[in-house]
Amino acid sequence: MATPARTTQAATTRPVRYAPHLYNDDLAPVRKRTWGTYSIFALWMADTHAISNYTFAAGLFVLGLAAWQVFLALLVGITIVYIGMNLMGHAGHRTGVPFPVLARVSFGVYGANIPALIRAIIAIAWYGIQTWLASVALVVLAVQVFPGLSPHTTNDVLGLSTLGWAAFGFMWLVQLLILSRGMETIRKVQDWATGPLVWIIMLFLAGWLLIKAGFDISLTDSLTDLPASEQWRQSIAAVGLTIATFMTLILNYGDFARFTKSHRAYRRGNLLGLPLNFSLFALASVLTTAGAIAVFGEAITEPVEIVARIDNPWVTLVGAITFIVATVGINIVANFVSPAYDLANLAPKYLNFKRGGLISAVLAVLVMPWELYSNPVVVNYFLGGLAAFLAPLVAILLVDYYLVRRGHIVVDDLFTDETSAAYYYRRGFNPIALQAFLPAAVVSGVLALVPAFSAVAPFSWVLGVGIAGGIYYWRSGRVRTGPLPNEVIACASSSSTPTGSTPAPS
Repeated sequence: MATPARTTQAATTRPVRYAPHLYNDDLAPVRKRTWGTYSIFALWMADTHAISNYTFAAGLFVLGLAAWQVFLALLVGITIVYIGMNLMGHAGHRTGVPFPVLARVSFGVYGANIPALIRAIIAIAWYGIQTWLASVALVVLAVQVFPGLSPHTTNDVLGLSTLGWAAFGFMWLVQLLILSRGMETIRKVQDWATGPLVWIIMLFLAGWLLIKAGFDISLTDSLTDLPASEQWRQSIAAVGLTIATFMTLILNYGDFARFTKSHRAYRRGNLLGLPLNFSLFALASVLTTAGAIAVFGEAITEPVEIVARIDNPWVTLVGAITFIVATVGINIVANFVSPAYDLANLAPKYLNFKRGGLISAVLAVLVMPWELYSNPVVVNYFLGGLAAFLAPLVAILLVDYYLVRRGHIVVDDLFTDETSAAYYYRRGFNPIALQAFLPAAVVSGVLALVPAFSAVAPFSWVLGVGIAGGIYYWRSGRVRTGPLPNEVIACASSSSTPTGSTPAPS
């Protein structure tokens, strides 16, 4: 499809023709911004109200940290995440482009496929795993409601039972139907169908257990006699792991911030959804675990199991459905949007957001996620390498945007491979970005994955950020205090056509 010539408005006006293999409507600066504060808040509810986050917080409590220590550690970690989201959100909102297009600024118009594919591979694998986990809960629910289905859980077809395949296929199809309708449908679903429902169930569980326990639950006592030094070590590790877990979404947060109505909208949504909501959810998780110990005599770190122990079929039914919906919510936010854009970036002439999403969904089945998840070694290495490889990418993008370019970006040049364009570099690749990323990824990857460095593994991302950011800043040669002759940033609130120069980010 031919695209019109665009004009960069700057000191020296020159025509720019968008290349069809770099541009489509989904990758272009967003034209309609409909996401307000609540939509971003709901996005974080959908992402943080996951069973994995519940288990993480509850696990720290069972390990021996007091409730207040778990709360404080996760509050510190999520506050740092909040700052990172705001920094990346600024770039996404001002340019109005998704992550893989924004990465063209630092890596080049073709080099951006490197960080995009790294992010996509991680997301696709987790998309499959989360879909399968939701299907497992659906199988348990189906057998409880219809006991006659039990015989269909005993056979094995490529690793899943007949009922397992049916549940997996159902969850896969439901998610695909939601996702195929685009980002606006995703916003509406997450606004009302994920986070709020989970909070209702969590408050019910915590309240029911507190009443059953006679409100005899301490926020200062720990379950084990961990030495004070070990408690602090575990607390600091929890801070690092919290940041590492959210590194995926820090990287591609522009995919969401681009749709917000104002800077205030995503900043307020981040504040409500991250430091406030995440920390309170962690506290509710710990209180629920402590209540389960008092009522059932053992630590239960799976909320679905607690729901099942309440002798009321309706509670079990509603609770199981709620946590299935929550798993779908986090899957959509964290594991689908990014690869849909990332794959579309590979061939924009042929792939848009929906087609990229369909390919992601198909690949998520082909990797056989139940086999990945059943192998602890694979899961541990996969999780360990997550932040190790993503943190250097985050550092490069933020250092480039804030320190090197001071927020001045030629939006038109993101969609052209003319040799004179700002982001063509050398044959479409920026060698400085690659020189910064590779050593940082190697060092942080070794620290994260080699057992000998397990004590510092939760903080391997810190070294990755420092090495990548430092090399990129040093190799870039100078800090720019203003726009280059043809460098502007588009105000893309109503059109994909740049409207003039704006000051550096504040």
